Amino acid sequence: MSSTYAPRPGSAPWPRKVLAHARMEFRLLIRNGEQLLLALVIPLGLLLLLGGTGLGNRLPLGDGAAIDDAVPRVLALAVLSSSFTSLAIATGFERRYGVIKRLGASPLSRTGLLAGKIGAVLVVQVIQLAVLIGTGFALGWNPTGGFDAVFGVMLMVLCGTAAFASLGLLMAGVLRAEATLAAANLLYLLLLVGGAVLTPVDEYPEGIQGVVRVLPSAALANGLANSTIEGVIPWAAALSLALWAGVLGYLVSRTFRWD
Repeated sequence: MSSTYAPRPGSAPWPRKVLAHARMEFRLLIRNGEQLLLALVIPLGLLLLLGGTGLGNRLPLGDGAAIDDAVPRVLALAVLSSSFTSLAIATGFERRYGVIKRLGASPLSRTGLLAGKIGAVLVVQVIQLAVLIGTGFALGWNPTGGFDAVFGVMLMVLCGTAAFASLGLLMAGVLRAEATLAAANLLYLLLLVGGAVLTPVDEYPEGIQGVVRVLPSAALANGLANSTIEGVIPWAAALSLALWAGVLGYLVSRTFRWD
């Protein structure tokens, strides 16, 4: 006669492990005030500044109304903040304090660890998008394109998250925590100023436009702007981000260290 409490040795299914890890990562993210500042407060403040004070009319955001140009570019900044900077810094210090090493001794594989982290980032981005889009509508944002615009935004967010999360994990997996902190913040500022996040590529000097255009930040921001302003699905920008994600993801799989 079999026992009611007969043991069932073995690891849980991979999706369940990833989901459990994503829930844990999300709880850690929302408890960190610095992460919330970077992921939500800064993009929201910038959107209010550009779309609600008239400052956007004096900056080269685009050819349309300030709020229409500002919203997609602030959305790109929010994706960059949560999927790259916050993720890189958090993962770097988790490696330093031995958290990643202990997870490496669990049934969670390297792929599961990375998938759980990206899953938590996607949940954070849902909150970001809800707050920023709601604020944009309150400020008079008038997107065009209907279904194509919605699909284009979703496509850009997913591809952008994959690309920038891979970059953040690559940095956190090979550098020391302090170096990751400095490098992630520096690259964040460089992309914000020179990566065509807030300024269209055409506003840059002609000599560097070709370089700026291939950056993932430019593809993300311009793709979001094309989706909501022109109402088209930015397939070229999505392909660019997918290529970045593939190359960076491969490098992560080859170089990421547990300790």
